[in-house]
Amino acid sequence: MSVLTKLTQARLELAKRDLKKTGENKFAGYKYFELGDFLPTAQAIFAELKLCGIVSFTADIATLTITDTEDNTSVQITSPMGSAALKGCHEVQNIGAVETYQRRYLWVTAFEIVEHDALDATTGKEKPAANDTRNSGRPTSGAWEAMNEEDQAYLLKIAAQVSARVAADPADAHDYLTSQNLDADAKAALWTRLDSKTRAALKKAHTTAQSQQKAA
Repeated sequence: MSVLTKLTQARLELAKRDLKKTGENKFAGYKYFELGDFLPTAQAIFAELKLCGIVSFTADIATLTITDTEDNTSVQITSPMGSAALKGCHEVQNIGAVETYQRRYLWVTAFEIVEHDALDATTGKEKPAANDTRNSGRPTSGAWEAMNEEDQAYLLKIAAQVSARVAADPADAHDYLTSQNLDADAKAALWTRLDSKTRAALKKAHTTAQSQQKAA
């Protein structure tokens, strides 16, 4: 049995399991899978099928190598590395934020885990007007301090993902941020966690998106 056949079996087996989503986007009103929600089960399935998954990182690429321990064949899933520059975090914490995001992304891809909740939660909702500051995101003094610890932790996760995405594709980072459907206060608080380069890239992507909407 090839490594690809085993991987397909692993995907089908995971789909049968009753997994619970513990991640929650309180602003958009949907739940999602945290890495810990499915990875232990995924690893157990891999062990049954004699598969082993190893995540590794270089400066440019994140790689999940899935190896069949019976015949030593393997398949790799890769993703470009982004970067994070979260305020109040030192370099190692920023690296860890990016690696955590990439690790989840690689395993979600490996098991073809598709989550529609994020789209369903925002589709059909009224888009902010062109002059709505919720999407242009101007930093507000005291916005971060006004958030409770739980909301701050949640917004830091979003900030890490935005920072990781913006280096590779600012438009993707902008779309991701928009999909979170943050209210004005949360958006202002999040904005204070992003560095000036990230904010500038998001503003430019926002302007481009507005121009495309008007042209359409």
